[in-house]
Amino acid sequence: MAVKPDDGYIAYIVNPKSGASSSKFVGRAFQEYLLKRGFEVRISLTASLAHACELATDAAVDYDCGTVVVVGGDGTVREVAHGLEGSDKPLLIVPCGTENLLANELGFDEGVKTVIRTFEGGQIRPLDLGRANGKCFTSIAGFGFDGQVVRRVSERRRGHINHFDYFWPLWRTFWSYRFGPMTVEVDGEQLLDGPALVFVGNISRYAVGLQVLHHADYGDGLLDICIYRCASRPHLVKHAMMTVLKRHAASRDVVYRQGKRITVASEAGRILTEIDGDPGPALPVHIEVIPQAVKVLVPVHARPAGIRTRIVRAIG
Repeated sequence: MAVKPDDGYIAYIVNPKSGASSSKFVGRAFQEYLLKRGFEVRISLTASLAHACELATDAAVDYDCGTVVVVGGDGTVREVAHGLEGSDKPLLIVPCGTENLLANELGFDEGVKTVIRTFEGGQIRPLDLGRANGKCFTSIAGFGFDGQVVRRVSERRRGHINHFDYFWPLWRTFWSYRFGPMTVEVDGEQLLDGPALVFVGNISRYAVGLQVLHHADYGDGLLDICIYRCASRPHLVKHAMMTVLKRHAASRDVVYRQGKRITVASEAGRILTEIDGDPGPALPVHIEVIPQAVKVLVPVHARPAGIRTRIVRAIG
């Protein structure tokens, strides 16, 4: 059902540091669209990721608020979704980051017309969240190599970033990374004890469109886990090529599972983590799924959550 002005004001949460000029234009254009159609728009600029969560939490319990709009990248979207956990307020994402992982998964592009059609269409889907050591995530948590790259990007970051900002951290990590051992347990079953790259998430597409968790469904009440057994750079290159070809889940040195509770641990102190493109908590990390935690507005052409055909393998 389409949102109407009588449904309540729109909490418009904006990260002023997210996005290039073109993506910021989309946020302003959608705001103008709402005002012209008689909606009350209350704009809040975030001062930090924690502040974004606080703003969303306030909107979630405000009876007069009808809809929450977030203008920002994956980190801002994550914190706003966290603040809305358990609320009946629908969330509309205006993607304004580098990757926009969740927005892309839901069916958004970077055009204002798609945002407007989504708002007018009123199609709502449930979104699961993951919780890692008490910290929520919407998309993907990475352990090992991925965590090291994100840490380096974060240390060099000065405001908005683009894909070129990942080149040097990725290149440096490739040549310096030491593949430390990890253990992974899913719903009480140990799946790994050794060097590996590990991904746990709620969406199918990761950075630059790689479908690492290509069976993932954001509303099925499960998290997907992909474990790449890997102890060397040549092995890493092989995994990357197989992932590009979407054949990695069938590899004998890859384990693919779904589950509700995941624990990733290591006796090696150098294993780093990331969640939704930001540095994550230290190991051990205990992850659980929060089913249907948030209601999200999705484009009318989006595939409904919870009905994807599952072809899940665990080989090796």
